[in-house]
Amino acid sequence: MIRLNQQQLNFFDTFGYLALPGLMADCIDEIIDAFEQVWAERGGGHYGQPHDGERRSCIVPFIDQHERLCALLDDPRIEGLLASLLGDDFNYSGSDGNYYAGDTRWHSDGYQKEIRHVKIAFYLDHLTRDTGCLRVIPGSHRRGDQYAETLEANVKQSQEQWGISGDQVPAVALEIVPGDLVVFQHNLKHAAFGGSGRRRMFTINCMVRVPDEQIDLVKQDIAGLARFWAERAYGETMLATASKRRMVHLEQRMANDGHLKELAAKARAEMPEPSRG
Repeated sequence: MIRLNQQQLNFFDTFGYLALPGLMADCIDEIIDAFEQVWAERGGGHYGQPHDGERRSCIVPFIDQHERLCALLDDPRIEGLLASLLGDDFNYSGSDGNYYAGDTRWHSDGYQKEIRHVKIAFYLDHLTRDTGCLRVIPGSHRRGDQYAETLEANVKQSQEQWGISGDQVPAVALEIVPGDLVVFQHNLKHAAFGGSGRRRMFTINCMVRVPDEQIDLVKQDIAGLARFWAERAYGETMLATASKRRMVHLEQRMANDGHLKELAAKARAEMPEPSRG
């Protein structure tokens, strides 16, 4: 594994994110090809319709659908990055593949999460601050901190609270060339503005392995997959191609996903089309 150095770990803990330019540049063409193959085979997200450029289209789980994408969890750069931040026995907790359209407003991916979750974002198009690159607010991941809590309470109403639009909120714009990676804590406030209607992006989400007394947190996290009609924590290809080493990152959630099938059936009955959010 290729691990982060102490300075990188310090930066991540302090600011909540880390940019890694060119980390996957040597294989990004393969990754893009696999991304497009999944979308072609699925016919366009959960709706089975081509992306219309008007709203986000999403597939969950995503990397589980393709052997090349599953293998990203085995790549020493990806595994080392995640192990550095979450421990060698981290849990792979899921992924989503997206075509984004328009602005993505300020939000966290679960600000109230009690244990560390991180997201690796793969952007497959060249994006600048004016064409939809990821923007982050450094330090906004620190729950309980006055600054972070003020952002949590007010950033979605920036015009009313501060007299500025979302794209004027002070932030770092992480301009992207395909092959660059960004990793950030789920608590971190992030957004994108000015983008086209066809921005390609997928994520790998992971979390620390929890002790037995916290296993309900894992079950709660797994339950969130029901809105995508997922009946198991992982897709068939992810499991069929898993080595013993990869299984370390799958086993805890696999052992605790028994409630998901019933929840997915309920979600399917209550909602004719899965959530895109």
